[in-house]
Amino acid sequence: MWKVYLADCFEWMKKCEPNEFIAIVTDPPYSLEEFKRENLEKMKRGSGGVWRIPPKIGGVERNPLPRFTVFSAEHHKIMFNFFHNWAKLAYRVLVPGGHLVIASTPIFLPTVAHAIIEGGFEPRGVIVRLVQTLRGGFRPKNAEEEFKELSTIPRAHWEPWAIFRKPIEKGSTVAENLKKWKSGALKREPDGRPFPDVIPSERTPKEEEAIAPHPTLKPQSFMRRIIRAVVPLNEGKVLDPFCGAGSTIAAIEALGFDGIGIEVNPEYYEMALKAIPQLARVNVDPWLFERRINKGSKMLVLTEFLLKEGC
Repeated sequence: MWKVYLADCFEWMKKCEPNEFIAIVTDPPYSLEEFKRENLEKMKRGSGGVWRIPPKIGGVERNPLPRFTVFSAEHHKIMFNFFHNWAKLAYRVLVPGGHLVIASTPIFLPTVAHAIIEGGFEPRGVIVRLVQTLRGGFRPKNAEEEFKELSTIPRAHWEPWAIFRKPIEKGSTVAENLKKWKSGALKREPDGRPFPDVIPSERTPKEEEAIAPHPTLKPQSFMRRIIRAVVPLNEGKVLDPFCGAGSTIAAIEALGFDGIGIEVNPEYYEMALKAIPQLARVNVDPWLFERRINKGSKMLVLTEFLLKEGC
């Protein structure tokens, strides 16, 4: 079962019972700025702002992407305080051993990770989502022709999803924690391999974007793989406090688990209510893209080696 609430996640989480969720999986506003109403309005008008409106490539209109190279040290302090306060609430609602998986960017990951660790969590690694997007590689703004051979930031071919864990109970073992709280470990892959920290991923398919036209919608093939891993014994509720159009909740529903989403934007809340059942019915194989990539691409030699070696 799933439920989505129109609410501020800070206020909603304050009212939750302690130890209510087995895991939190979420894709928050990376900079806190891109989903403010004024920036969303600029994006819709095509006037840019934080959102970079890419040019047409091969005659195809590309989706807007947030521009994350313009933020000051002061903004990073604001982000730290936001995620530090949020992490303390997340810590309270997770069971001991429960995992928190949160999307970020290479630029903001250090700030977000520091804040979450200061909130009491243990760092457990980073999932490298290998995906080629239009993020990064920008020429200097308003001087693209003058400096057309330069880029202000590398072109991104990956997206970090940081993994944290609420510490297991003091004096307890992981096995004891699993028996009591059903948490503390990540589920292995169906073939017995450990859950990997490098996952080749597709861009969100057009079919899914048509169902939920959210600017940062993540593909079901990726989200279902993450959700499967963080519910190790197939029991417990998963929370997404920054629900957006509901891709995380749809993955939870598709796998037969229980989940709750929180979304503060009324437009995206309404979108999620309609989109979640449809996204959950999308027929995807979370490992199909990886198998295709490993068979035919020379770009992912490391991943192919790891898979062959069964690491």
